[in-house]
Amino acid sequence: MDRAPHPRPIRLRRRFARLTSAFATIALGATGLVALGGTAEGAAANLAQNPGFESGLSGWTCSAGSGTTVASPVHSGSAALKATPAGSDNARCAQTVAVKPNSSYTLSAWVQGSYVYLGASGTGTTDVSTWTPSATGWQQLSTSFSTGASTTSVTVYTHGWYGQPAYHADDISLTGPGGDPGDPVPGAPGGLKAGAVTSSSVDLSWSPVTGATGYNVYRDGSKVQSVGGTSATVTGLAPSTSYQFQVTATNAAGESPRSAAVTGTTSAGGGGGGGTVPKHAVTGYWQNFNNGAAVQKLRDVQDQYDIIAVAFADATGTPGAVDFTLDPAVGYGSEQQFKDDIKAKQAAGKSVVISIGGQNGTVSINDSASANNFANSVYALMREYGFDGVDIDLENGLNATYMTQALRSLSAKAGSGLVITMAPQTIDMQSTSNAYFQTALNIKDILTVVNMQYYNSGSMLGCDGKVYSQGSVDFLTALACIQLEGGLSPSQVGLGLPASTRGAGSGYVSPTVVNNALDCLARGTNCGSFKPSRTYPGLRGAMTWSTNWDATAGNAWSNAVGPKVHGLP
Repeated sequence: MDRAPHPRPIRLRRRFARLTSAFATIALGATGLVALGGTAEGAAANLAQNPGFESGLSGWTCSAGSGTTVASPVHSGSAALKATPAGSDNARCAQTVAVKPNSSYTLSAWVQGSYVYLGASGTGTTDVSTWTPSATGWQQLSTSFSTGASTTSVTVYTHGWYGQPAYHADDISLTGPGGDPGDPVPGAPGGLKAGAVTSSSVDLSWSPVTGATGYNVYRDGSKVQSVGGTSATVTGLAPSTSYQFQVTATNAAGESPRSAAVTGTTSAGGGGGGGTVPKHAVTGYWQNFNNGAAVQKLRDVQDQYDIIAVAFADATGTPGAVDFTLDPAVGYGSEQQFKDDIKAKQAAGKSVVISIGGQNGTVSINDSASANNFANSVYALMREYGFDGVDIDLENGLNATYMTQALRSLSAKAGSGLVITMAPQTIDMQSTSNAYFQTALNIKDILTVVNMQYYNSGSMLGCDGKVYSQGSVDFLTALACIQLEGGLSPSQVGLGLPASTRGAGSGYVSPTVVNNALDCLARGTNCGSFKPSRTYPGLRGAMTWSTNWDATAGNAWSNAVGPKVHGLP
């Protein structure tokens, strides 16, 4: 395959095509002729705007701010696209193009890099894509498609692959009959300002853009809202946390480049899900069974724990429904004593939640009926025992659609004080497309914290695309970065580790390693080889399995990690 750049002929062809089109327009206008069919020149015209990225990213929108233009390498001209995937983003750069119904089109692009894709969606027939696993030099990708009977626009795109290095693209071409482009894509908004704030919201305003029919609002690189006017209130934020905001202008022709960014910082106190959970919190699982760890009553749980997850609720014969039975092995003389201990912990400022699942959990929520059963039964347990909320620890998978429905239904019943925690495995949070991650993002406005289990795990990708093995600071920080950059607020991210070597099959690290990871993420200090691009002082904290194994080891874990968490900025 010929991978030579050939810059001069392509530039000449571009200029010749523009001149030919201009002369044809003048000739038709002067003679009053009407073009009844596409000419050879018209069919070869490139419908893509800014196909060689000579005008920066004008006309293109890249996911999560992943795209930029570079002067080298280029296939022709003076610029090319460089887009960099992340652990939870494939660096998709797209453009919407006007086309005609029932017509044939050819799409091509020159690319460099690993796992580079080119495709078209919204065709009205069969959407298409093609890719290369590795292009060390410029390689042309090409595909073709036909439009449906009512299709007037398609989206053409390139993207890389999650965690892979940056890719390059240039000279993107879409040929075929051109449609009515309508209004041009609007320009980027100016004058973006952050206004009034609360503990959970930030007001934004900006200047109007000519030709815009709406605006999209981005928070920390992710689109969170679409509005018709020149102001918006972004809600569901964490207290005392700084966020970066940008806006774009939209119309039928597409979306503008993003505006310059502004920073807004929420005020202290309240906001979001989480009831009275402190800004920085330690979560511990309390075992409602005896497996050789120290047997505890709730009153015995170390004071460093802010959230105590009672493990576990039991599945019932009704799909989605759960119940709870106090195990006689933990030593309570009555259920009332257990309930009194819950009240005492709450009086001391702690939250006590009921955990659903565990390694052997069999609860399944996979339709609306089971989602309703789940919400009703958990709420019944909250009312009976006084639990503050629920922990989702389903290690055999979940359905994002119906778990979201279940938790929103529970929230509607329990109110704003509901505490929702989650404890997914590492594989569940590698990508925003995973069901656990989707669920967390779906309920972000009512979610308290995700304490991923950084143990009993194989090697995993970090947000920099590198592979890390459990047992190190880098494993904790590089994987946490995926959640922090993938849409969760820092206040919704915690580090879950075993309290002792007996608390898990593998993955135990000393409290010093946990504390170094907390410092790295919150302060940018004590990092390993991986150092995040920014700090997350609002990081919620840490979790351990379990308070019982912690007690067995003399509370060494909570005595070391607790003060570190509570001393975070």
